Amino acid sequence: MFIFLIGCSPVNNKNVSLLKLDDKTINNTESLENKTNDQKTKTETEIQKNKTKFFNVNLNRNIDIIISSTDNKQITDQFINVTELAVYNKNLVDVNFNIATYKNTLELDKLLSSYDNLGKVYIGPLNSKHTKLVKKYCQEGAIFFSFSSERDLAGDCVFLINFFPKNEIKTLFDFFPNNSKVAILYPENIYGYAINFLVDQIAFDSDSVIVNRSSYKADMSNLREAIKELGKYELRKYELTRQKTILAKKNDSESKKRLKKLKKFKTTKDLDFTHVLIADYGIRLLQVVPLLPYYDIDPNVVKFVGTGVWDDPAFFDEPSLQNAFFAGVELAKRKDLFEQYTKIYDAKPLRISTLPYDLIGLLSYVYGKKQTLDDLYKLLNNKSVRFDGVDGNFYFDDNIIERDLSILKISNGEAKKVN
Repeated sequence: MFIFLIGCSPVNNKNVSLLKLDDKTINNTESLENKTNDQKTKTETEIQKNKTKFFNVNLNRNIDIIISSTDNKQITDQFINVTELAVYNKNLVDVNFNIATYKNTLELDKLLSSYDNLGKVYIGPLNSKHTKLVKKYCQEGAIFFSFSSERDLAGDCVFLINFFPKNEIKTLFDFFPNNSKVAILYPENIYGYAINFLVDQIAFDSDSVIVNRSSYKADMSNLREAIKELGKYELRKYELTRQKTILAKKNDSESKKRLKKLKKFKTTKDLDFTHVLIADYGIRLLQVVPLLPYYDIDPNVVKFVGTGVWDDPAFFDEPSLQNAFFAGVELAKRKDLFEQYTKIYDAKPLRISTLPYDLIGLLSYVYGKKQTLDDLYKLLNNKSVRFDGVDGNFYFDDNIIERDLSILKISNGEAKKVN
């Protein structure tokens, strides 16, 4: 079988000013907000009307993969390769794939406006900036499967496919024993702030409680201080010293025996928490984790846990991560795909390269059933339907992909499913 993917190119923190507003300004502002909300409601109503009008149309069998020339080339190349491989493996026939590249939002807008978007399926954009633009084409009957990580961009005809930490954190909290006490250690960067924000609501809806949290600068310059603060190191060290002083003044055999035992420790072992969620990854994780036991946050006493970004064999031999666990999917689910990819393309697949593979599996089912746009929306909006993917069974909730994840335990160079 020959598969042709045709390519073409068409012709951190914000500073907030605090302004004192007078009554007139406030009234004008409220009036403007009401007007804007009315316009937004009107636009959403028009989109719904147009979607209803388009619902009975058949899906366009010409799918465009829209890629910006500014996107990471390694990622875009692998996404195209994996798409090609998935089309072959899923036996997706009578569907044409076109690779459409663009440089900026103006070119993307020009590209999308040049198509008949009635029942048109797009794979992309890959980034959030360009995903913001495409929603206006919902009223023309298009549907987009974007790889953006910004949840706020989901809605109408835009469906997001990525790895979302909210899904992973909820899986962790569902797994924790009742009345678990959780501490959070996170970097002061986009990912760390996101985890810190998400964890509060998830913990609120669970049987566990967050008892402490500590953050460290993005450059990790105050990492040691953050870990000391998390584990109340100085306080526990003071308490241990106090106990040693008291026991040293006693002459009975039991006191001498206990003193001898306490001399082995730097601090007391009475930590306030049962689990510590470490919101970091990559080479940074290998710098963070060993410092926890160094400052007497013992992994034999406290469980170290993480999100799906830990799903990398490079971490599985780290001594401090033995018996730690994270939310994810076993390697066995994607092992055959990775081996096949390496053999055909002579390159190691990126972890995120599974995303388009699962999407093609979904589209293979849809086109095989000769579904209409209405059928597709009903399918994607039905949370009771599960699609079998290499990243686990998945479905969509409010246009965002969700997965039935497992808890994986790190041990002796592997991550094995435990639940």
